[in-house]
Amino acid sequence: MSETQTDPKTETRRFETEVSQLLQLMIHSLYSNREIFLRELISNGADACDKLRFEALAQPDAIPQPAELAIDVEVDTDARSVTVRDNGIGMSRDEVVEHIGTIARSGTKAFLEKLTGDQKKDSQLIGQFGVGFYSSFIVADHVRLETRRAGSEADAGTRWESRGDGEYTITPCERAAPGTEITLTLKEDADEFLEAVRLRHIIGRYSDHVAFPIRMRKQDDEGNPTDDWETVNRASALWTRSKSEVSDEEYREFYKHVAHDFDDPTAWTHNHVEGRQEYTTLFYIPKRAPFDLWDRDARHGVKLYVKRVFIMDDAEKLLPNYLRFVRGVVDSADLPLNVSREILQDNRLVDSIRSGSVKKILGLMQSIADNEPEKYTEIWQNFGRVLKEGPGEDYANQEAIAKLLRFASTQNSDDTQNVALADYIARMKEGQEAIYLITADNASAARNSPHLEVFRKHGIEVLLLSDRVDEWLLSHLREFDGKPLKNVAKGDLDLDKIIGEDAEQKNETGESAADEDLADLPERLQQALGDRVDSVRASRRLVESPACIVLGEHEMALYLQELLKQAGQDTFSSKPVLEVNPGHPLVERLKAAEGDDFNDLASLLFDQSLLAEGGQLEDPSGFVARLNRLLLQNAA
Repeated sequence: MSETQTDPKTETRRFETEVSQLLQLMIHSLYSNREIFLRELISNGADACDKLRFEALAQPDAIPQPAELAIDVEVDTDARSVTVRDNGIGMSRDEVVEHIGTIARSGTKAFLEKLTGDQKKDSQLIGQFGVGFYSSFIVADHVRLETRRAGSEADAGTRWESRGDGEYTITPCERAAPGTEITLTLKEDADEFLEAVRLRHIIGRYSDHVAFPIRMRKQDDEGNPTDDWETVNRASALWTRSKSEVSDEEYREFYKHVAHDFDDPTAWTHNHVEGRQEYTTLFYIPKRAPFDLWDRDARHGVKLYVKRVFIMDDAEKLLPNYLRFVRGVVDSADLPLNVSREILQDNRLVDSIRSGSVKKILGLMQSIADNEPEKYTEIWQNFGRVLKEGPGEDYANQEAIAKLLRFASTQNSDDTQNVALADYIARMKEGQEAIYLITADNASAARNSPHLEVFRKHGIEVLLLSDRVDEWLLSHLREFDGKPLKNVAKGDLDLDKIIGEDAEQKNETGESAADEDLADLPERLQQALGDRVDSVRASRRLVESPACIVLGEHEMALYLQELLKQAGQDTFSSKPVLEVNPGHPLVERLKAAEGDDFNDLASLLFDQSLLAEGGQLEDPSGFVARLNRLLLQNAA
């Protein structure tokens, strides 16, 4: 490795398994786009400068701020090396181990499992996961990092070295100034990156928007480096410029910088607000969901600046949690420079920024949904389940969020979620007053639910909800455009105005023919099932199935109750109603059965209805024994 291996203070460590796997995959999958290593290292350097400026403001006595924060890029053709140096916050030894020796982010294993071996597909996944510092090994066969945290002594530096072969070494070192210096010894096939002109071109393409000077040595007439330095980027915060001055390509490259993403964003919105307060926002909708999207404790993607001074990333108070996939920056001219997370908790200025930002983002998505439905389909596939959290978190924007929701439907032949609530209302039957839907544990269970039989018979559309978040959604979103949302598996069902009262024949006393056909069967079933059911009644839902479970209007679905029980949470539920189909042969047989045969059939009817709803049998072995007895009787 280097002579530092002989230093008695040198410590040799092995990468975590996931890091080693990621390095090898990255080196091969991103080979065709190797130049991104410079973008990533410069982006990290800019983050370090941002953090130093903030900490120097917060602790001016402990952390001095240099006269100019900058990032230097230097080439040494004799040593075949490229060095990227910043005078930002730097790292302590423990921070080096934490951030470089490990990948401390959720979803790592899931990410690795998704890799296919196809370099083109894998490169997109790796970019989605984030490459960062590890991209150095795409072009280098040896990487040396020297760093010292601001506020520490000169002898508190740390040197980290590796060849990307599974091991790295850590050695104490002295550094005159805080910051980080990364030196890459290039591979034999990476000569192009020893050319200063090539590096300047890469900086201009990917990092021109970085708000700190990126400097390289001036060259003489013969192209040789001199002792003087010059800034090679524009070094102005992109979001402070007028929209007319920023090209789409610049917006895309800034997104990759701020989000540490490899792909272009799907869309963005750039706004400058003036009035009672002044602030600028630049928000992006990513092309793909990050791997930690479902980790609600993961860092959010919005950076907060005050008068172009970086204050903090993960500024979760600037956007609600259901928009945690959004990336971007907020720059306020009115917040104090010493703003803290505690101050953000209850601040009218922040509340105003948050409110305006949410409206801009939802407006952007609605515009895409109206004008570019194919693009919105991609957004929904990636972030739809997160948006479904919105109506319960953001009542003020509930209607705007509801317009963006998409669902599967019995109207379609597949389970694609592409039906908007407004589209459903436009297709409602004459006399229909509610938006009908059903929730289930999966798409197949929803589409094949016995509760849909009468709707299918009469051609009434039902929305099919099978995401785990859907029950939460429906507990908060009760209506849309004046139409109530009605779960067809819960509560009473009245379809007379749609299918006509004549569809259900009634006798002279007003009792339905179905109830009359059952005679005393409901009472007998109630007695046989005991406290397992609240009541038994004739069904107006069923056409082909013998029976179904009906829950109370506001009860939690059985499959969700089971999930919560498995998670160790107590759930409250009342007894369900059992509805039976008077015209089904099994029900006819039940009416004629007596004694143990009746009890067995009654239990089987209830248990199969329970299973169809995603419930869990209390006595599976009893269910099997009863089923086997009846099978043997029929076989005989």
